[in-house]
Amino acid sequence: MHNLTSHTRIGLVAATAAGQRHAQTVATAWPHARLVEGESVADALRTAWGRCDAVVAFLATGAVVRILAPLLGDKRTDPAVVVVDEAARHAVALLGGHAGGGNDLAEQVGALLDARPVVTTATDAVGLPGLDTLGWPVQGAVAAVSRAILDGEPVRLIADAAWPLPALPPNVQPQPATAESGEGGTADAADDGYRLLVTDRVVPLDERTAVLRPPSLVAGVGASRGVPAAEVAELLHRVLAEAGLSPASLRCLASADVKADEAGIRSTADALGVPLVTWPAARLAAVEVPHPSEVVRAAVGTPSVAEAAALLGTSGRPGDAALLVPKTATAMATVAVTRHAPRGRLAVVGLGPGAADLRTPRAVAELRRAAVVVGLDQYLDQVRDLLRPGTRVLSSGLGAEEARARAAVAEAAAGHAVALVGSGDAGVYAMASPALEYADERIDVVGVPGVTAALAAGALLGAPLGHDHAYLSLSDLHTPWEVIERRVTAAAEGDFVTLFYNPRSRNRDWQLGAALTILGKHRPPDTPVGVVRNASRPGERVHLATLATLDPAVVDMYSVVVVGSSDTRLVAGRMVTPRGYRWRS
Repeated sequence: MHNLTSHTRIGLVAATAAGQRHAQTVATAWPHARLVEGESVADALRTAWGRCDAVVAFLATGAVVRILAPLLGDKRTDPAVVVVDEAARHAVALLGGHAGGGNDLAEQVGALLDARPVVTTATDAVGLPGLDTLGWPVQGAVAAVSRAILDGEPVRLIADAAWPLPALPPNVQPQPATAESGEGGTADAADDGYRLLVTDRVVPLDERTAVLRPPSLVAGVGASRGVPAAEVAELLHRVLAEAGLSPASLRCLASADVKADEAGIRSTADALGVPLVTWPAARLAAVEVPHPSEVVRAAVGTPSVAEAAALLGTSGRPGDAALLVPKTATAMATVAVTRHAPRGRLAVVGLGPGAADLRTPRAVAELRRAAVVVGLDQYLDQVRDLLRPGTRVLSSGLGAEEARARAAVAEAAAGHAVALVGSGDAGVYAMASPALEYADERIDVVGVPGVTAALAAGALLGAPLGHDHAYLSLSDLHTPWEVIERRVTAAAEGDFVTLFYNPRSRNRDWQLGAALTILGKHRPPDTPVGVVRNASRPGERVHLATLATLDPAVVDMYSVVVVGSSDTRLVAGRMVTPRGYRWRS
């Protein structure tokens, strides 16, 4: 699958003046996109097809189909094609929706031109994960099994380990591997029905079986200086084939730091499309291996390179791995292969302050990547429409933060793909901290930053955060007031712009007044103060006052209070804290 990045070569083809204007808009915004010209529009389109990773054609769909039809080859290697109409009302993902990144490109072009993205890929249209969009190689009867999933037909999911897959619909039923189904989770080929296998083993395929290749294998590689890439590649493929293992499940090649620049190893990794991970000799020497060598120790400072590096893999935890293929050598290369146990996946996701358009694309992607979503009920209500069918939702009310954190970690530790959501940024007075207190080395953690309430409030107030500022929570439920008071005093003495989270509630109605009194001892009474309630949500309200005039009664738990420093000013009704640039003097 192509990943659309700033290095993706995008060809723009247009025929009319309007189309060329739209193409110029794209080219101006994206340095990696360029207008492709030719003797005719058809010639330009063919040139873009041959030279670019993706094509955006500002032409009629029928014309694009007729011109490109003779050029179609393999969806895994053909460029993505998006067609935009004359008025830039629609951006149609015409070719390479999944494999070529066309669906993502249509979304990006639509956002840029204010056009509606049109995605007709069946799995996307109904909110199901395409088998070729999970980030893992997929082989076999992909189209047939995908169609069965879409049509609601029974599909057996047979995995050789508890891999953190995204949510799958109810008609995809997990089935444990049995002795009859064979090693690696394969099932009797004579048995009727559709099957989705998740395994790193080579298995027989038929017209009803698709195989997802999890990134479970690590190949440790040692070599003499100047080893030919062909020798490394031939040895690696031979030992994998003899062990019945699929190269598509390789997570990485691993070696010693001294081999990081070994061209034969690096080019083999590049050809396989996997990274080369290297480790210091001292770290490799600490790994127990079945076949240490004093000759190797004398040469590179560790008794094992291939086996030890394969056991360390990418995590550096040899206890997670099993040695499947002991070191095997040729004249100049040595290879060993390990299988690394799957790890649960916990994404801690900041949803932003509330508005959907302030929610990051990465947050949306993680919500759709998860099989289990955990969060406060009112936050989950904001994103239920984004969740894939089959997603398990664990919601709870206010005050259950520890229970939510424990539940999310427990689900991830059981091998699931979990998203734990919080408002704003999950690491700012939210769920990341309690969750990561419980998350151990069995879990891969992904942090997804979000737009904080303070940033949303600052944008509404003007530019109050233009210089140094301090965040403080006034809730004394978990922090003694004496500690909060000391911190407020420090912010006051330091003349920081001060932002108060959790400023006031029905049961905590005096702390804000006390904090403002402390600040008032260190800055003028006309210091601007901004109160933003429900930033970016329904009922949004902005209130401006000063230290002398602010009435704490206008503040509640849905508010953020921003107190300026002694330099903060009101300019045209907006709070501004000067940055102090010399050119302003």
